Amino acid sequence: MRLTRIVVAIAGLATLALASPLAAQTRTPPLRIIYPFPGGGSGDALTRLIADRLGTALERPVIVEPRPGAAGRLGVQAVKTSEPDGNTLLVTPIAPMAVYQSVYPALEYDPVKDFTPVSQVATFDFGICIDPKIPAGNLAELVAWLKANPGKANFATPGPGTLPHFFGLMFANTAGVPLQHIAYKGGVPALTDLMGGRMPVVLLSTNELVELHKAGRIRVLATSGAERSAFLPDIPTFKESGYDIEGRGWWGFFAPAGTPSAAVSKLSGAIARIVQGEDVKARIAQFGLKPTGTSPEEFARIQREDIDLWAAPIKASGYKAEQ
Repeated sequence: MRLTRIVVAIAGLATLALASPLAAQTRTPPLRIIYPFPGGGSGDALTRLIADRLGTALERPVIVEPRPGAAGRLGVQAVKTSEPDGNTLLVTPIAPMAVYQSVYPALEYDPVKDFTPVSQVATFDFGICIDPKIPAGNLAELVAWLKANPGKANFATPGPGTLPHFFGLMFANTAGVPLQHIAYKGGVPALTDLMGGRMPVVLLSTNELVELHKAGRIRVLATSGAERSAFLPDIPTFKESGYDIEGRGWWGFFAPAGTPSAAVSKLSGAIARIVQGEDVKARIAQFGLKPTGTSPEEFARIQREDIDLWAAPIKASGYKAEQ
């Protein structure tokens, strides 16, 4: 009987020893990544790609929560009001964190004071394209054609208040051409009208233009980055074409303000290593994005610079979004 009690006691201790790591793992709260737009599309795919690897790297559950609404502002607001304990992240494109404060009269959050940059993960350029029937092989020839045809000096974008909208106005001001903005509901109808001869100029993110340009159905004349696009290496930048402007969009991760620096550093390092891995870099490129992976300090600098960059053309346009 005594031997039986000893065996049972030893078995109980062994069970506790095996259960303790599992219990500790169970008690680890999940890392929530708030995606402030509807699911689907390249942004959602990018987020889930990184989240999947992040769970393995951090050895903790990672959950992606789409929080769509108000052009992304509802999801951003949800992260702002979350506990700054390292358990909640925001993943977002550039607009909510570097543009919205210039277009919304009363923004519910401060993109700088209410958040801590964690890591930029990818960038994207814009391209200017024309109907191949227009006699212009470069930007200078397009500007000359627009000045000779002022009644046709229009450019289309996927919508009002988008970065292509403001970049187009930046180009118009630099080139001295009174381009009129025509807002479409997405890039596809804008390109459809361009290929149908009803719109002379379209500005969109580069990834939307690559295949049509290669097929000869549109002609891309310039891209907006500091260097040539990896997806259109034969196309010069605006600066190379003699127009001293550049602009680039990005995707990145933010934490609520006040998140401990040790937690931010750990998350940033893990995200950057994931993004810079060869397999993930290849997948991100398939989305038409250029993978980066920055430190918190570098991302904070990029955010501040882009806030200043986009504020000027937005103010000059007089555009204000509806709340």
